[in-house]
Amino acid sequence: MRVLLDTHMLLWAGANQARLPPGVVGILDRADTVPYFSVVNIWEVAIKAALGRPDFVVDPERLRALWLANGYLELDVTGAHAVAIGQLPPIHRDPFDRMLITQARVEDMELLTSDPIIARYPGPIRYFE
Repeated sequence: MRVLLDTHMLLWAGANQARLPPGVVGILDRADTVPYFSVVNIWEVAIKAALGRPDFVVDPERLRALWLANGYLELDVTGAHAVAIGQLPPIHRDPFDRMLITQARVEDMELLTSDPIIARYPGPIRYFE
């Protein structure tokens, strides 16, 4: 199973695994799980860290290296993703989350999230409280 993690899930997986919901840990521990992060996650961390957001106090370069070292695969943004984002209903306003939703749909991956607004979208999204 290929899974894409939203940015908060990735931050928790990298720095504070105790915050990860048990269901996410179970999915990540499965032998058939292939975890991905998106360049969108890195972009979001870089922008929000530069803005001084306290929940994004992390070096994006170091975080990327950590995810790669732990077996996560990196997903680029493609033209197909950019086109498909226009088909999303306007439920969520955050452009980073909207692109992650779109990438999961286009790439046939499950998006793992703790964001209840993301969970309102149809498609391959798994919500964890």
